[in-house]
This record gives sequence, C-alpha cells and structure tokens, in this order.
Amino acid sequence: QVQLVESGGGLVQAGGSLRLSCAASGRIFSSCAMGWFRQAPGKERAFVAAITRRGDYTYYPDSVKGRFTISRDNAKNTVYLQMNSLKPEDTAVYYCAAKTGSSYYTLYTLANDYGHWGQGTQVTVSS
Repeated sequence: QVQLVESGGGLVQAGGSLRLSCAASGRIFSSCAMGWFRQAPGKERAFVAAITRRGDYTYYPDSVKGRFTISRDNAKNTVYLQMNSLKPEDTAVYYCAAKTGSSYYTLYTLANDYGHWGQGTQVTVSS
C-alpha cells in the first residue's frame, strides 16, 4: 500500500516557477514507477510527466517538455515536479500517482496504469 501527499502548489505569475513534491508512505516506493497528472476545470485528467523506478528515464508530453522536470529521491520516498516558465494554461490541480510492482525501465503515461493517487495540489498561473 502506498499513500501519497502532494505539496508545493500555489499562485504564481506567468513565467514563474514552482516545485511540487509528493511524499510517499510505505516501504515499496522504490519499486514504484511514478507519474504526475493534472486536471483543469471541465477537462479530463492529463498526463504531465513520468519517471521509472530508479529515475533512469523520464517522459513528458509536448505541452510541458523543456519546461517541467520530474525527479525522485528514493531515500526520501519523494518525487518532485519542477515547473519553469509557467503559463496560464498550466493552471490545474496536480496529482502524483504511483504504479506498484513496475519493471525497472517502464514508463507509464495513462491514468489507468496507476493504482495509487494523492489528493492533489492546486497550481494557479496568473497572466
């Protein structure tokens, strides 16, 4: 069982930066592939970033590539999302997600791939 708690959201002006954190409880964090998703009002949950178990590989959609960076610290049971050059269209509730029992080198981009979710943290980017 994995419990996830996000933090670091807030209000920022366009062009600014935020760093989200997701702290995981449980002893199996290092066996989990991790992901970040976001959901804006009236829209479906969208994939933002993914990282493999040991952090060897990452993947991003074009909408955030070059601006967002996912990383993890398995010693601290924490995954991060560094968001730079933020735009108003990045405004959403951001969720981290964990997929237990993943292979070392697999990335997951679909929400249905993940079995554990945090409660979300609001990110608002003003123009």
